[in-house]
Amino acid sequence: MAPKIERIEFLRAVRQLHRVRSFYVVGVLLWAMSSVWTGWQAPGSRQMWVSVLLLAVFTGLLVTAGLSLRRLAVPATGRPVHHAASPKAARTRNAHA
Repeated sequence: MAPKIERIEFLRAVRQLHRVRSFYVVGVLLWAMSSVWTGWQAPGSRQMWVSVLLLAVFTGLLVTAGLSLRRLAVPATGRPVHHAASPKAARTRNAHA
């Protein structure tokens, strides 16, 4: 029973890393736009350097999440991910009148 639970927890961790990576992508894009905007409005200002610092932080987090996902790549099991009925099985269940 333990391997099944471990696999479920593993898949949850991978899904959560995907969500976190998406959040970091949005953060990198927002801080990049903020850095460009403040760099144009007030080059060399404290606000520009704070934006650049936060851009570097989110970029580092994004790289870390990406490397973790690459390290935790889901091994191919040869089975379908979703265990749904095939379309062929659904077609053969016609009611005969």
